Amino acid sequence: MNNIKWTVNTLPKTDDKNLSLLSIEHAQEVKAFHESFPQYSETPLANLKQMAKHLGLKQLFVKDESYRFGLNAFKVLGGSYAIAKYIAGKLGKNISELPYNVLTSDALREEFGQGTFFTATDGNHGRGVAWAANKLGQKCVVYMPIGTTQTRLDHVLRENAEATIENLNYDDCVRKAAAAAENTENGVIIQDTAWDGYEEIPTWIMQGYGTMAYEADQQLSQHGCDRPTHVFVQAGVGSLAGAVQGYFANRYPENEPKVIVVEALVAACLYEGALAGDGDVRMVGGDMLTLMNGLACGEPSTIAWDILRNHVNTFVACPDWVTAKGMRALAAPIKGDIPVTAGESGAVTMGLLYTIMTDDKYKDLREKLELNKNSSVLLFSTEGDTDPNRYRSVVWDGVNSL
Repeated sequence: MNNIKWTVNTLPKTDDKNLSLLSIEHAQEVKAFHESFPQYSETPLANLKQMAKHLGLKQLFVKDESYRFGLNAFKVLGGSYAIAKYIAGKLGKNISELPYNVLTSDALREEFGQGTFFTATDGNHGRGVAWAANKLGQKCVVYMPIGTTQTRLDHVLRENAEATIENLNYDDCVRKAAAAAENTENGVIIQDTAWDGYEEIPTWIMQGYGTMAYEADQQLSQHGCDRPTHVFVQAGVGSLAGAVQGYFANRYPENEPKVIVVEALVAACLYEGALAGDGDVRMVGGDMLTLMNGLACGEPSTIAWDILRNHVNTFVACPDWVTAKGMRALAAPIKGDIPVTAGESGAVTMGLLYTIMTDDKYKDLREKLELNKNSSVLLFSTEGDTDPNRYRSVVWDGVNSL
C-alpha cells in the first residue's frame, strides 16, 4: 500500500461528445461571470524556478487556489456558476444577464423565490455552494462524509447552511443529498459528479472550474511559457480533472500537453478503470479514509470519465505520504521560490512530481512521461490550509497519513 501505482491510458476512445462542453469560449463566458463578483481576483501562478532546476525540469508552475474568493479553495468557482445557471434557466434568462449585483438583488430573489440547494462534500465544494447560496439569500443543506473534520464542518455552518457529518462515505452522502432534494419543495442537488440522468448541473460545475484553467493559461504566457508540456491534476470523482483536461485539449488540439491524473490510492476509481482497460467505469467502496479528504470519492463522474479516457496520458494512484511530501516541498521550497500553502488535497501532484524526479524507483514512469530538462510542468494547488490543525500536523509535526 506504500507504493505509487500508475498505468498509461490505453482505453478505447469514444465519440468525445463532451469535449466541446469545455471549450475556450465557454471558459471565457464563465470567467466574465466570475469577474462580476466583488470578491474576484486572479489567483497567483507561482513560478518555482529554483525547484524546477533542482528537479531537472525547464519550468515548474503551481496555480495557487488558496486565494480564491477568500474561501481557501477553488471549488466555489463551480458551485457559484452552477447555481447561477440553474436560476437563469428557471427564469428564462441568459447567464450574462445575471452578474453578481443582479443575482444578489432583492428583485431577483423575489422573482426566483426560495430554493434549497443540497450537496455532499468533504468541505470545499460544500463550503462554496453554501457561500453562494448565502450570498443569494437561498437555503443550503450539506451532508459531509465520515472522516470530515470539525473545522471543515464549521466552515460550512458559518455560511448559514444546515450541515452534518454523516456516518457514510462520500458517495453515500451524494445519494442522501439527491434523495433529500427530490423530496423537498424547490429543492435541487448541486453536485460535482454526474451519473446517468444527472448531467446538466455537473457540466455547469465543470465549466465553472474553467476560470481557473483559463487564468493559468494566460499567466503561463506572461511567464514566457507558450505551452505546458505536462499538466498534473488531482481527481476525486474526476470533475476537476475533466475540466482541466478539457480546457487544455481544446486549447492545444494539435499538440495536447501530457495530462497526468492523480488520485488517492484508497479511492482510485479512475486508475482502476484505466487499469481494467475496457472503458467501463470502476467503483471503489468502503470508508476511503485518507489525508486527501477531497479526493476520497469512489464513483467517477460519467461526463468526466468520457473526457479523461479520450485524452489523459497516465493515471496515477498515490498513498498519503506522497501528498505529505508535496505539502512540505511547497511550504518550504528552495530559496528564491515563493512558498505555497497547499492543503492535503492540493499538494499530491507536487509530491508525485518530486518523487518521480528524485527516486529511481519510479525511473520508468519518469522516462515514460518524458519528464526532463525540456519539460514545462503545470500543477494545480486546489486548496490551502482548509484545516489548519491538520495542515500543521503534516508540515510541522511530520504526520504522513491518518
